[in-house]
Formats: sequence, structure tokens, C-alpha cells
Amino acid sequence: MNKPVLQNREYKDRLFKAIFGRNTEESKRWRLELYNALNGTSYTDPDALEVNTIENVIYITMRNDISFLLDSEMNLYEQQSTRNPNMPLRGLMYFAQLYQIYLTERDKSLLSSKLVKIPTPKFIVFYNGSENEECRWNLKLSDSFMSEDKSGNFEWTAEVINMNPKCILDNGHATCLDNKQKKCRLPLQKNCKALYDYIRYVYRIKENRRSGMNKADAVGEAVEWAIKESLLNGFFKKQKAEVTGMSLTEFDEEEFKRVCREDGYEDGLADGEARKAIEDAENLLRMNVLTLEQIAQATSLPLEKVRELSGESCIKA
Repeated sequence: MNKPVLQNREYKDRLFKAIFGRNTEESKRWRLELYNALNGTSYTDPDALEVNTIENVIYITMRNDISFLLDSEMNLYEQQSTRNPNMPLRGLMYFAQLYQIYLTERDKSLLSSKLVKIPTPKFIVFYNGSENEECRWNLKLSDSFMSEDKSGNFEWTAEVINMNPKCILDNGHATCLDNKQKKCRLPLQKNCKALYDYIRYVYRIKENRRSGMNKADAVGEAVEWAIKESLLNGFFKKQKAEVTGMSLTEFDEEEFKRVCREDGYEDGLADGEARKAIEDAENLLRMNVLTLEQIAQATSLPLEKVRELSGESCIKA
């Protein structure tokens, strides 16, 4: 089977990050809107959010989208189009770097005899894939432990919010995400129109694909529709080329991961599968379109093995 490869690599940001994670006045407003909608707060100063996004933390396609400091909290938001049970571990690694930056900027030393105070962490993953029926759930670090540990002494949690229309959109209105509390914690249309518009746009692409459009036509029609609907206050018109490029890149990435899962690479590698994975890694290395980290993720080979292959004579033109 021929596997899809990532195109439009100049568009490195995800659309979610382009909307909420940039240092523009409109992005600042949307970011504050999103924070208020999630937390039930009513902050009015967009500059109260200190953006400290870090790029390419673990893999180039696995980076945190938005992290900002407000009062005494460190908030990390990330958008995902495929399920990933490793988000708590990734969050732990993200925050370790963010805290290192925080402490260095403030000349704080962990060797001090006084307790060093750090912002309280909060990690939210916005999921817009189609592989889970729940609307809101938690992923726990302890699920990754080799030996079961229910003590909670070493826990890290990622809260996942499903952005699929069945959870968010109901005839154009936000629906309740928190059924246990019998109230809506995320009334998107009312309190965060930017996220509501983003969800509508992504859903339009998915619907176009289901109707039989190829990816370019599906994205192109969705962009024109978003412009006509004036989503994000004209953002799609002003950033048409960039939005199109980012959307095509994200679709290629999602399709690439889907094919890898269907081929069984994520379920463990037997001897025959390992040989196939090595062959695929060698082919991807020859194509020179993915990073070593991306190839390791796509083939389920250890990164060390991919690095080894990248320097071997078998990767000849």
C-alpha cells in the first residue's frame, strides 16, 4: 500500500494554534475568550495572558499548542485529531520545560532551603477526531505505569474535551459537556465564538470528505464557506492561503496516522512486522519528507533504530 506523506511543510502551525496562540490583538482576544469559557471567569484584559508556547517539544508533530500564565495558573491547551493515551506523559514533559523556563526567568533555585512556589498546572486537550463517543474524559499518567499504582502519589492528568458536533453543536447552539453537574461548562456560541467557528470549519471539511470530495476540494470549499459566513471575523479571508495550507497539512498528517494504525503498527511488532516496519522506515528516509521522530512514530520503531537506519548504507538513493 502506498502511504500518504505530509505536504505543505512550510505551514508548521496548526490552525488551532494560529487562531489562539499568536501575538496578535485578535488572537489575544480569542485566547481570553477561550479561557473565560472554560473556567467560568470574566477577565477583560487580553494582555493578562502571558503566552510562553514552546515548539517541537518531543516530536515536530507533537507540540503543545498554547500555554499561558494567568494569575497563579499555568494553562496548557493542545488540539488533537487522533486519540493519544500518552497525553499525560507528554504533558508532564511539556510542563517540566515550562517550569524550567519559569524558574530561570525568575532566578529561582531548587537548591534553596525555602519552598519554591510554581504556578498550578492545568492541561486540556481539544479532540476533534472520530474515535471516541465520550464528550469529556480524563487521561491519567498512572495508566502508563508498568506496575499498577492506585495510590495517586505520582499522578498527572490530561482533561480531554471532545469537539465533535454531537458533543458541542446542537442546531447551531452549544450543548452541555458536563452531564454530571447538569450544567454547561463550555457554552461555546455564547462565550467563545472563536472556538465555535473553528469547530464549524473543521466539521465542514469532514462533511465534505464524507460526501466524496478529495481533500483539496474539501478544504477549498470549506474555506470559501467560512469566508462567506464571516467566521472568525474575516480571519479566513485575510489568511486564506495560510489557512488552506495548514488545513491540508493537518489532513495529510491525520490520514498518515490512520493508515499506520490500520496497518497494525501500533499494536506491537512481530518479527515479520518488524522487518516491514524497517522497510517502511527506509523508504520514508529516502523520501526525506518526515523527521526521524515522525518516522519512528509512524512505524512504531524506536527512535534509536531510525537514527541507526538513517546513517546506514541501505539508505542509498
